[in-house]
Amino acid sequence: MNHTLMLEIPDNLYEPLIKVAARIGRTPEELAVDWLSAAVQQYADDPLEKFIGAFRSDIPSWVDQHDKYIGQRLIKTGCEMVR
Repeated sequence: MNHTLMLEIPDNLYEPLIKVAARIGRTPEELAVDWLSAAVQQYADDPLEKFIGAFRSDIPSWVDQHDKYIGQRLIKTGCEMVR
């Protein structure tokens, strides 16, 4: 089942959307659905979600950028991720 969602977006988001869509041969609507789907999936399948609020931190962006911080720490310490 599909739903229609009407969005009003500013020029600074719309212009890059149009350019990228044209470059890859897609419509802006198709590309927007792909990007929205990827963003929703990222938040829906976050394995660290159960730990949100469990620890005190002075890093206000931890919730949204924990993957970035974990990656930086792995690179800094020379650790490899378990495959």
